[in-house]
Amino acid sequence: MNDAREMAAALAGGALALLPTDTVYGLVCVAASRDAALDLYRLKGRVEIQPTAVIAADTEVLLASIPGLEGIAAAGVRTLLPGPFTLVVPNRERRYSWLSAARPETIGVRVPHLVGPAAEIVASVGMIVATSANLPGGPDPCRIEDVPAKIRAGVAFAVDGGELPGTPSTVIDLSGSTPAVLRVGAGDPEQALARLAEAFTE
Repeated sequence: MNDAREMAAALAGGALALLPTDTVYGLVCVAASRDAALDLYRLKGRVEIQPTAVIAADTEVLLASIPGLEGIAAAGVRTLLPGPFTLVVPNRERRYSWLSAARPETIGVRVPHLVGPAAEIVASVGMIVATSANLPGGPDPCRIEDVPAKIRAGVAFAVDGGELPGTPSTVIDLSGSTPAVLRVGAGDPEQALARLAEAFTE
């Protein structure tokens, strides 16, 4: 399967895939299918209670898919994305609630810098689910060859984007009144918080 349109159709139909992002290789599926998300969890060996982020091709698609974002959450999406950040934001309508079973009133969102076929596929499909294409506790894959054989065998297709930086996104929680850095990864969290504070007070 080499054509991006064919890949997008397979993904939209519930298939699992490997896509390069701006940080690490991701194991992905379409966000709108709970069954596909459960298949993704099983393949990765991830417990369903663990939250998993959604990815959009651009911020406008994201804001349309997670309606009602306002205040610091909306400022974060518009200021920090696209970029190497995962933002935990309020999810008042509980869209894709199966991706955040412990806190369905929130959801993790990303708009990475995508290029090539990966960008075309995500733009075509819309919202996708993405998690690092490793087994629990394993290293984050920066090359397609680093993805465990079990995962590579369980996907419908893989897009090879060459060697990636290999550091997962920084996670910032914007679901409360004060931003909180939950994981330090790619991107500068202090600079991100400073940009966010400046944008939110303008």
